[in-house]
Amino acid sequence: MAWTREQMAARAARELKDGYYVNLGIGIPTLVANYIPEDMEVTLQSENGMLGMGPFPLDGEEDADLINAGKQTITQLPKTSFFSSADSFAMIRGGHIDLSILGAMQVSQSGDLANWMIPGKMVKGMGGAMDLVAGVKRVVVVMEHEAKGEPKLVSQCNLPLTGRRVTDLVITDLGVFDVARSGPARMTLIELADDVTLDEVRAKTEAPFSIAF
Repeated sequence: MAWTREQMAARAARELKDGYYVNLGIGIPTLVANYIPEDMEVTLQSENGMLGMGPFPLDGEEDADLINAGKQTITQLPKTSFFSSADSFAMIRGGHIDLSILGAMQVSQSGDLANWMIPGKMVKGMGGAMDLVAGVKRVVVVMEHEAKGEPKLVSQCNLPLTGRRVTDLVITDLGVFDVARSGPARMTLIELADDVTLDEVRAKTEAPFSIAF
């Protein structure tokens, strides 16, 4: 069976390390906050000006003034600090964020990322994605393997790019792929979701990939 959104988020949480400063994108990546180990110190940063985001609030305890970059209500912690978007993007552009976990519409075999626009269908604005992929030390993409039966791991992106050769790791509902950003373009399948077969992954993946197990 393919992984659920929660299982994908839990797998992405395994990429966290103690002391990391982490930016979580909209969609499945926001669920990663629910799977941070209790014995691990991870500080979540939001590009709208918040460092040290807490978990999502319980029903009835929402504060409309406390939102993340995706406009979801969140909570603050004793260590939370607030600042301008200019300061927030200075953190990102200055290389002070260790890891960004983002969603995507397409990822190419060389790590090109398209996640902000479908021409004629979805144009919400690029948000902070272009700054994140350019300034953050490591980029992990979490996404469904297909969209309406079309592969999202492709040889070459045909949607407007967020960045070229910026993706380090891709986690889908079918498995985990390591991406080599330097040298020859290549993608390596390093892990399969439970009960997913290689034949299924091959059938649903346009991008060529090697297998590490």
